[in-house]
Amino acid sequence: MKQYPSIPRDIVNTPIYAFDKLDGSNIRVEWHPKKGLHKFGSRTQLIDMTSPLGEAITLINEQTDTIFAALKDQRAEEATLFFEFYGSTSFAGTHYVEPHQVTLIDVSIHKKGFVNPNDFVKWFKAIPSAKMLYYGNPNSHFLEAVKTGTLEGMTFEGVVCKATRSKPSHPVTSFKVKNQAWIDRLRATVSAEDFERLL
Repeated sequence: MKQYPSIPRDIVNTPIYAFDKLDGSNIRVEWHPKKGLHKFGSRTQLIDMTSPLGEAITLINEQTDTIFAALKDQRAEEATLFFEFYGSTSFAGTHYVEPHQVTLIDVSIHKKGFVNPNDFVKWFKAIPSAKMLYYGNPNSHFLEAVKTGTLEGMTFEGVVCKATRSKPSHPVTSFKVKNQAWIDRLRATVSAEDFERLL
């Protein structure tokens, strides 16, 4: 099952689409036009309804018809969808007893790869998706707004920036920028080893 790639922190000076980085757990789902949403996983392992993240399966399945319609419109043969599962007090992959939700953050279509960010915004607008907060070069004003948590519409963690690929065969260039307050809280909460892993 396709895993979501680790997002680098190296900033690329090219026009980017910046999406709100939701603070939760990555959930991946395989879709097939005949099998539907038929395989679920966390970032590292398969999950089912007995998993601590099993609630995410129920929340995603509630959107089956909308997901099917969006992928059918793109004539997808198969696809892997990536969601973030989170609640209002989730932090660094830790969840508490409270209402949760799932938000679509990316889609990889079989034989085509990850969807360009501009197409993601258009094709999957009917599905609750990560909000696009900025388009343009990652200039000093933008980076400062993210690092100080003042970028309009941004939640706590930061942003994921993606550039439209120049050729279909090229990967989508991406990088992440974190809010310094989120980094400080993470450093105060977890071990040094986990800090580097979660940063």
